[in-house]
Amino acid sequence: MVVSLGVNWSDDGWLAVAFDRTGFDHAAVFAEVGELWHRYEEQTEQVLVDVPIGLKEGSGDRMCDKLARAVLGSRGGAVVEPPVREATRKRRYPAARRTTERIADRALPRQTFKISEPVAAVDDLLRNVPAARAVFAEAHPEVCLCAFADGPPQYPTQTAGGYAERMRALASFDTDAPPTVQRVAESVGGTGLPVGDVLDAVALAYTARPGPGRLRSLPPDPPRDPKGLPMGSHYRAVDPLETAV
Repeated sequence: MVVSLGVNWSDDGWLAVAFDRTGFDHAAVFAEVGELWHRYEEQTEQVLVDVPIGLKEGSGDRMCDKLARAVLGSRGGAVVEPPVREATRKRRYPAARRTTERIADRALPRQTFKISEPVAAVDDLLRNVPAARAVFAEAHPEVCLCAFADGPPQYPTQTAGGYAERMRALASFDTDAPPTVQRVAESVGGTGLPVGDVLDAVALAYTARPGPGRLRSLPPDPPRDPKGLPMGSHYRAVDPLETAV
């Protein structure tokens, strides 16, 4: 069985939503991204994860983050610039902050530091496992939903309006999306995962699965970081998203 995966990371674990060639197959939660890879390495041909892939080792922002913010407009703050590579290996915020100031000559918000552990975990996996590097790619759920709906969400995910517009965006892409969201929520109902994580993982899974349009990225030809990993944010659309950058 060949599956396409959408993977959302949160403090509660790595939520994987799996589609086979006919539709939704199952959802599962993993404590570590390495466990997720071990489960699917013989089955998957595409994994889209909402964790930055490709890291800076000096000053400057990633172009994919600039473009994603431009696409999302007022919701651009949902795109978090990842820490520089060395800072992701620091366990405490003060050390990571000093490292960022020294290497990148910029501040390190606490919100950014909070994603260091999953960013480092994916970075280590892709640098050490060529087979994983061939199928993993970065995607931002808000950008994926923007591509589905021909416009970015206007409200935060956790609000009633945000939930409604994200469901509309998914349904506009696939009429089976609302019952799929329900099935995923039922599958992981005992884990305590918030519904926003379910919506994000489903959006990534539909993007990863072959379907209308094709898999594209911001920028179209992603540059590579010093370790050779591409820095691009992926989405599915017939036509490229327009950016002002």
